[in-house]
Amino acid sequence: MPVTVLLVDDEPLVRAGLRAVLEAQPDIEVVGEAADGAAVIPLVRRLRPDVVAMDVRMPLLDGIEATRAVLRTVDAPPKILVVTTFEKDEYVYEALRAGADGFLLKRARPAEIVHAVRLVAAGESLLFPASVRRLAADHGDPGGNRAARSVLDRAGLTGREAEVLRLMTRGLSNAEIAARLVVGTETVKSHVSAVLAKLGARDRTQAVIVAYESGFVAPG
Repeated sequence: MPVTVLLVDDEPLVRAGLRAVLEAQPDIEVVGEAADGAAVIPLVRRLRPDVVAMDVRMPLLDGIEATRAVLRTVDAPPKILVVTTFEKDEYVYEALRAGADGFLLKRARPAEIVHAVRLVAAGESLLFPASVRRLAADHGDPGGNRAARSVLDRAGLTGREAEVLRLMTRGLSNAEIAARLVVGTETVKSHVSAVLAKLGARDRTQAVIVAYESGFVAPG
């Protein structure tokens, strides 16, 4: 089955460019478009896309609030890929904190756009880990976020789970973590699932945000 994508951006040329790039792939299908975050929820409910590629800055409802709304109101919500002009935009970090699964630069090359959609849909590794670290360093509250520290303290991660979380923050895939720890991929999948469940994180990106903001790892 192809990865289905909903495009949300107030610039028609951006939507057209993304559609052209994505629909050139045999395993990706663009199922709809919207010009503002305010239109996202009904479209998500009707089209059930796997991924929403969503502009972070829009006139009526921006990508941050649209992300929160989707995750709050939609059952089995899609992955959300924030599309942005500036890599260090504080809005991007706020969107990640709100629950977005990754971000994509509008100037990205076609191969990078396709890779981002596939990676976010698969959910097995962190998209642009170095950039997420920089965003956390510039716009987060490393070690000073009480809520994140409380989440980590309550999680009670085992030593191996903590090791897996550290490797997740570096953007390693399940296969790469398995090779590093000299264990099977299925074992890593079990550890990753346990980490996400204990942290109450819906995906790796949210677990990594907790790891940075709790002070578990330094974002720099």
